[in-house]
Amino acid sequence: MNFGPLGAALRNRLDVVADHTLRNRDPAAHLEAIKAAHRALELQVAALSPGTDPRLLHFLERQSYEKALALLQSENGFPPSA
Repeated sequence: MNFGPLGAALRNRLDVVADHTLRNRDPAAHLEAIKAAHRALELQVAALSPGTDPRLLHFLERQSYEKALALLQSENGFPPSA
């Protein structure tokens, strides 16, 4: 399975949450950006096949997004963060 879109959605959600500049400048826009990133991530999670690694599913269900991204990077060849 191609985990590129899932990894990109995970990375984007983590980056948006960590964007303290936007949060400090415009909290409402920051919240909307988080919501949009989360919706995009939810679409990727919903598209996962039933045979997806149970560890990955566990991390995603528990919203342990750093762990999910690390798993993709270590076991599925998804490139590390820049």
